[in-house]
Amino acid sequence: MNRYTKKTFGLEVIGIVLGIIFLIPFYFVVVNSVKSFAEILIDAAALPSEILLSNYAKVWEILNFPSAFMNSFIITFLSIVGLIIISSMAAWKLVRTPGKFSSFLFIMFVSAMVIPFQAVMIPLVKLGGILGIMNSIPGIVMMYFGFGVPLSIFLYHGFVKTVPIEIEESARIDGCSQFGVFWRIVFPLLKPITVTVIILNTLWIWNDYLLPLLVLQDASLRTIPLATSSFFAQYTKQWDMGLAALVLGITPIIIFFLFLQKHIIKGIAAGSIK
Repeated sequence: MNRYTKKTFGLEVIGIVLGIIFLIPFYFVVVNSVKSFAEILIDAAALPSEILLSNYAKVWEILNFPSAFMNSFIITFLSIVGLIIISSMAAWKLVRTPGKFSSFLFIMFVSAMVIPFQAVMIPLVKLGGILGIMNSIPGIVMMYFGFGVPLSIFLYHGFVKTVPIEIEESARIDGCSQFGVFWRIVFPLLKPITVTVIILNTLWIWNDYLLPLLVLQDASLRTIPLATSSFFAQYTKQWDMGLAALVLGITPIIIFFLFLQKHIIKGIAAGSIK
């Protein structure tokens, strides 16, 4: 039987203190989102003297939040679905067809992970203009495929190696096609890493600012980060409106994370067993 020791108590205290430190920024965002602009300037750390939920109503109307939310949702959803399909199939094929060419492709994908976005954004904009995919949701989704595939393939590649090839061979003996083997046998076994890929890419795409800024010029296509940035101009910063917009923007992703929390724990457990 495990005994409760001073070391355990000390670790718990450290964990609680670290948790509080990480929650401090959320405190400032949430508390100041229901204050007036003048009250924020007087004391940003204090609790509000009056809770102004009208900040959220104003932000909802000013940003046309339902439109920005739908743009972010559509872009994120289509990008995640495409990344899962492309990356899982590509990683499985690379693992199951070993050779110099497969090794070369995998090295290229891994190498692409270390290239900073700032180094390719100008050529990307020029190429997007030539292909006619700028200022469109399908265009930015295609770009997210390009930037997200390397990491996703890297994650899937390592996990596919843990799947016994004997299972696939048995399915082929029973007459299953190549696509059937992958979608019916292999892909369900990749659920733990698929959840990881979904979470990592959803957090990145939902909160991304620079790529939508470069690609989506039309105001009707603005995502939540782009819409929120309108409150933080060069000479004026509407902290009351801006922080309320931030709360509205992060709420869906927090709900999404809480919804997948049990799957995250299951994924970690399954990955450790494998």
